[in-house]
Amino acid sequence: MANRMSPDTQKLLLEYENVEKQLQVLILQKHQIQLQLNEIKLAEEEIKKAEGEIYKSVGSVMVKSTKQSAETDLKERKEMLEMRMGSIGKQEEKLRERLTGSQKKLQDEMKKAG
Repeated sequence: MANRMSPDTQKLLLEYENVEKQLQVLILQKHQIQLQLNEIKLAEEEIKKAEGEIYKSVGSVMVKSTKQSAETDLKERKEMLEMRMGSIGKQEEKLRERLTGSQKKLQDEMKKAG
């Protein structure tokens, strides 16, 4: 079928597929960030309940920390992830618009080709 398509239609199809792949990658990133935000929420809840010593993960090592320091680190990480989530949301919206536009152009080309 690809051999019977005009070069313009093939170009539109390739553009559509590329935008679709970009959107899939973005959705995966968004999901991963949401998982991290959920982990932070759980950690914040556990810190509130904690009495005595607190340890936090630094890479693959656990280090002793103060409750305040751990809360501050979580807050900063949460803010950064929320900003990233907002940015991804904007990118996702733009890619969805491009995908819809590409799909419409592709459908129009296919109708012309008959």
